[in-house]
Amino acid sequence: MATLNRKEREEIAARRIVRVLQAQTVANLRTLEQKIADAGPSPLRVDPHILTPVKASLIKSGRLVQVDQANAQWLHLDDENPEKVAARLATLKGIWAEFVSQKVSRRTGQALEIGVFRAILAADGVMPFGGFLDLDTHDDDKLFSKNEIHTLNGRSLGKLALDFIVAAGGDHCGVEVKNTRPWFYPHDQELKDAIRKARTLDVVPVLVARRIHFTVFKVLGACGVILHQTFNQLMAKADTDLADKAREKTLLGYHDIRVSNAADARLSRFFSVNLPPLVGPARQKLADYGDLLDAYVTNEMAYDEFAGRVRRRQQGLPEDGDWPDDGTQAEIDFD
Repeated sequence: MATLNRKEREEIAARRIVRVLQAQTVANLRTLEQKIADAGPSPLRVDPHILTPVKASLIKSGRLVQVDQANAQWLHLDDENPEKVAARLATLKGIWAEFVSQKVSRRTGQALEIGVFRAILAADGVMPFGGFLDLDTHDDDKLFSKNEIHTLNGRSLGKLALDFIVAAGGDHCGVEVKNTRPWFYPHDQELKDAIRKARTLDVVPVLVARRIHFTVFKVLGACGVILHQTFNQLMAKADTDLADKAREKTLLGYHDIRVSNAADARLSRFFSVNLPPLVGPARQKLADYGDLLDAYVTNEMAYDEFAGRVRRRQQGLPEDGDWPDDGTQAEIDFD
C-alpha cells in the first residue's frame, strides 16, 4: 500500500475527528488521540502531530466548538444538541478532574516506576542503584518510598535525579519513566531534561514511556538514546474504579489502561534481554553524536538543524549549510 501524503492524512484526521465526536458527543484531545492515533485500522491511524493542527483548523472553520473546563480542552460538533453537550460534559469532566488530580497522578506515576523496578530486579546482569524501599509494607493507596541517586562517579545532579540508575551491558544507564497519555516527540522538554540529566552523569539515557513517536527513534535513537514503549498506562489498584471509568470506550476511552504495578512480559523482556546488548552500541553513538545531542537538549540548537546534522553525519556528508529534512521530520508542527 502506498504511503499517504500529508494532505491525505489530514483528510483522514478530519473525517475521523467528526466521526468520533458524532459517537461521543464530547471528547478531549487525549480521547481523540486514543481513538485515532492509537486505535483503528493501520491505514486510518493518524499521529498526534497531524491531529492537533487539523483540530485547530476545524475549530477555526466553526465545525468544532471548543469548551475549556476542568483544566482540559473539550470539543464537540457545531450542530450538536446543547443539552446533550451539557450532560455529557458534566459526566466527563468529573472523571477527568479525578484522573488528573495530584493524588491520582502521583500514584499513576509510581505504578509504572514500580513495574520498571520489578523488571530491573528480575533481570540477570542488570543491577539497580537505589530504588523502592517498602514495596511489601503497605498497599498502593499510599506512595512508596524511593532512594534516588543524585551522584555517580563524582558527577552530581544536585537536587535532581533520574528515576533509576542501573549497571547493564558493562556500563551505566540512566532510566527515565513516563507513564502519561501524550505521545513523546523529540521536542518535548521532559525528554530533553531526561537526556540532559543522563549526560551530566555520563550514563546511557533510557526512556520508558507509553507511546514514543517514530521520529524520536529515528533521530534521538541514532544519537544513543535507548527507547522502550509500553503501549499501556498503568494505574494503582487503589484507583481501580476510576481506571474502569477512564478505560470505558463510551467515556474517556483510554482502553490501554492496566491496573497493576507489575512488569508485564514485554517490559521484563526489555530489561532482561533487549537492554544489555544495546548499551555498548548506544555508548558508541553517544561518542559519535554527543556534541549534537548536547547542543539540542540544552536548547542551543534548533530541532531542524539538529536532525539535519545528525542525518548528514550518518551519511558522511558535510554538516554545514541548510538542514531541510526528508519530509517526514520537517512536517511536524511543534507549536
